[in-house]
Amino acid sequence: MAQIRRTSSGHHRLAALAGTAALLLAAACGGETGEEPSGGGGGGGGEELPLIYGVFATPLEEPWDGAIHSALQSAVEDGQIEYKHIDNVSTSDAMERTLRDIATNEQPDAIMGDAFAAEEAVRKAAAEFPDIPFAFGSGEKPVDPNMSVFDNWLQDPAYLAGMLCGGLTKSNIIGVVGAMPIPEVNRIVNAFVLGVKETNPDATVKVSFINTFFDPAAAKQAAQAQISAGADVLFAERDGVISAAEEANLPVVGMMVDQKEEAPKNVVTSLLWNVRPTVDAVTEQATGKPASEDLGTYSFMKEGGSDIAPINTDIVGGVPDDLVRQVEDKKQEILDGSFTTPVDESAPKGSIDVSQQ
Repeated sequence: MAQIRRTSSGHHRLAALAGTAALLLAAACGGETGEEPSGGGGGGGGEELPLIYGVFATPLEEPWDGAIHSALQSAVEDGQIEYKHIDNVSTSDAMERTLRDIATNEQPDAIMGDAFAAEEAVRKAAAEFPDIPFAFGSGEKPVDPNMSVFDNWLQDPAYLAGMLCGGLTKSNIIGVVGAMPIPEVNRIVNAFVLGVKETNPDATVKVSFINTFFDPAAAKQAAQAQISAGADVLFAERDGVISAAEEANLPVVGMMVDQKEEAPKNVVTSLLWNVRPTVDAVTEQATGKPASEDLGTYSFMKEGGSDIAPINTDIVGGVPDDLVRQVEDKKQEILDGSFTTPVDESAPKGSIDVSQQ
């Protein structure tokens, strides 16, 4: 007989079906499932921890979903939650089916993931299960009673990274490879361009889009085209660009997580998205009641939701000390509120003369 367990928020889930359901989902959707240990630090006295289920459209190697996954793992390590996940749920139909199966068979205390390529599917599933909080990366608004949204508001670290790249280029040509010209990507690229302008008003930024969220081969090819056009510093908004920078022995900025290990002599820094403040907000819903909130501000640098990785001065060509100081001073201005990075979500041009920005 299946054992029924009750979580701290009062939901039930069928423990004996959990592993079987996850395997069936993986087979049906082409994704991979995983479980994380409950940790135990926050569940003293045998109290059960809330179960948060991660549902991701791309493989976890894609940095955007990888950042969410990492934050959920950190909450496990701190004894705050139980966590299971499935990734590579790559179509809207698969996303809707997966969410419905997880909500029905496991009844988690919250479901978290990304909805950009499957907004309608996620919102439809959320409406069918109003007692379960849904919190998804999204470009749309929250919906009562249980659909919260968040996004990677990384304009602050993007500006700082732009300052670095502006100070490092010798050809005055910088390459950026992004996913597609949507608001969440545009505001990062545009903030990066403004950062370049602060340290090098003579620079040109070349912007290419691969029109998908995950295609490392296409991103690498786009980066190689920019290098051929004279770019000697790159910004890897998408996975695949760092490989091109390493082969050409050029400085590059990573994205979402510290990517220094991928090319220690080339990655000067990375934009960091710390999703843990967002996860903590979702955990509050999981242990209380569902809500429909815009959780985007939890990604701001002054909220601890974003940063840049430590500047790697050992890269090819080095990093001037005065440039490091400029970036550190600007970061302090962002943190103390004396500087606010502009948010511009308009689509950037393919070749940008930063002096005109």
